[in-house]
Amino acid sequence: MNWIPVYALLLFLSTLITYVCALLISNSEDQSKKKAYLIFSLVSNFSILFFFKYFNFINTSVFELLTQFNLRWEVPNLKILLPVGISFYTFQAVGYSIDVYRGELKPEKHLGIYALFVSYFPQLVAGPIERATNLLPQFRQKFDFDYTRVVQGLKLMLWGFFMKLVVADRLAIYVDAVYNNADKHDGLSLIIATLFFTVQIYGDFAGYSYISIGSARIMGFNLMMNFNQPYFSKSIAEFWSRWHISLSTWFRDYVYISLGGNRVSFHRWQLNLLITFLVSGIWHGANWTFVIWGTLHGLFLIFSNITKKYIFRQDYWQRLSNNSSLYQGFQIITTIILVAFTWILFRANNVSDAFLIISKIFTTAGVPFLGDSRSYMMYALMSIVLLFTVEYIREYYPNLTLLDNESVQVRYISYTAMAIIIMLFGVFDGGQFIYFQF
Repeated sequence: MNWIPVYALLLFLSTLITYVCALLISNSEDQSKKKAYLIFSLVSNFSILFFFKYFNFINTSVFELLTQFNLRWEVPNLKILLPVGISFYTFQAVGYSIDVYRGELKPEKHLGIYALFVSYFPQLVAGPIERATNLLPQFRQKFDFDYTRVVQGLKLMLWGFFMKLVVADRLAIYVDAVYNNADKHDGLSLIIATLFFTVQIYGDFAGYSYISIGSARIMGFNLMMNFNQPYFSKSIAEFWSRWHISLSTWFRDYVYISLGGNRVSFHRWQLNLLITFLVSGIWHGANWTFVIWGTLHGLFLIFSNITKKYIFRQDYWQRLSNNSSLYQGFQIITTIILVAFTWILFRANNVSDAFLIISKIFTTAGVPFLGDSRSYMMYALMSIVLLFTVEYIREYYPNLTLLDNESVQVRYISYTAMAIIIMLFGVFDGGQFIYFQF
């Protein structure tokens, strides 16, 4: 409302529609009516999302297509802005409607409690996309002050602010300078910027998730974890079980499974995967770069499924190296390279920029761009080392609690030092969260 007051009505409308439709679905004995109420809920909510997020994109795409055939298209673009968090709260509300329709959840009769579920402030604008089965019952519980829980929440928030303000925003300075002027940079600079963005988007989005989960934890609420050391994944499939978990499981449960999942013929299964990732790409933004990004991930999974039966995919590398750790390292590096390659499409301003960047990476080298201040590069590299040191410990030594076994003095000095670092880096030039644009 502080931004555009009337946009608050969109959140209210989505809340009211899904609330009423869920009650009608639950109270109806006629299966056809249940389905009609669900369809109305889906169509009305996705229509709002489509109008504000995709109308201008589709309108421009149609105009450009018809222009190629010398045909006129005079529908003007609308002067509208994307409401903050509309993709997240729409999916959360729609998921609730589907859960009630499937009989997995009884509808919430208290409008205030349901409205709080849709608009719960820690995760309203960028997730995690919560499930009603997890969050709704918590609004009826009574929470007393719990020192241990508050400390846990503050630690999560502290680490989230570090990931965002110290890691992601340092890397963003270099990434923005290179990607926004791709025609002026050579392959080596573009490779460095791509690798930096690979870490930046993780620090930015996982950082937000930790802040969100931590702030909710302080108040007594448990939100689902959204990231689980994704860059230690050994395949694209595993990557998507660790990255943006709330969204990937949403698409799995409400799109992929609804299409038939893997309980169909092999070719239909691959089509289901491709459709799911195509929709995921479209969800991320009204730009062809996101469509191609999602399609690439779908194609990677399809290629993996097709080649599983061949010996080189089963055990060749493992027998060649005779070292399982080396083999796993190879898998992790290969997965990171594939993911980083797709991030080019995600970060590029448009498709032509993306193709220019890819072509330069494979055809030119040049002297790496170091930016206006080399100290930024030094800070960025130091922050990356610290981030992945913690990630490595969490991945391979999950029972090792960082700092918890140290003395009070060591703990408080460490937390205070981190807080000072965060404030030094973030107070003056903290940037917007990347996923606020979705």
